[in-house]
Amino acid sequence: MKRLSQAVQREDGHAQPFAGALIGAVGAILLAIGAANGTGALAIAGGITLAVGLFATLVIQHMSIDYDVYGRIEKLEKK
Repeated sequence: MKRLSQAVQREDGHAQPFAGALIGAVGAILLAIGAANGTGALAIAGGITLAVGLFATLVIQHMSIDYDVYGRIEKLEKK
């Protein structure tokens, strides 16, 4: 567990946005199944889940990676 926590915290892995991408992948699979079976409700739910997953990926990436990078740049510029 400690190794996983360290992998998530390191900058070279950027593992945090993976959660949003995983949600988006589930949504894409649900969308495909719903479209293939002609199940409109499942296709709509899959599309919404896909959109939420993609949006979550962007937000998580921005909050977990970009804020830290911008913070360091601001610290360097103040010195």
